[in-house]
Amino acid sequence: MLLHEKIKAVRNFKGIRQKPIADALGMTVQAYSLKERGKRPITTSELELIAKQLNVPITVFFEDNFNVKFNDIVQFKAKKEVI
Repeated sequence: MLLHEKIKAVRNFKGIRQKPIADALGMTVQAYSLKERGKRPITTSELELIAKQLNVPITVFFEDNFNVKFNDIVQFKAKKEVI
């Protein structure tokens, strides 16, 4: 999974819209959308702000087992909602 795909997955999972992240980065939603779709590069400083907005450590985007951890979180959330 590529960086921009991980960012989008976390944002969607947390139910956060693109607007607050775009606002924090000082850009339009359209410009942010291009970054999240991998059409424009994401700088280190932008990634730091994105992680802050998503309330996750920046290192989460560089973990090799991102899919496994992300699936564990989704499954835990689903179990919690059923109880």
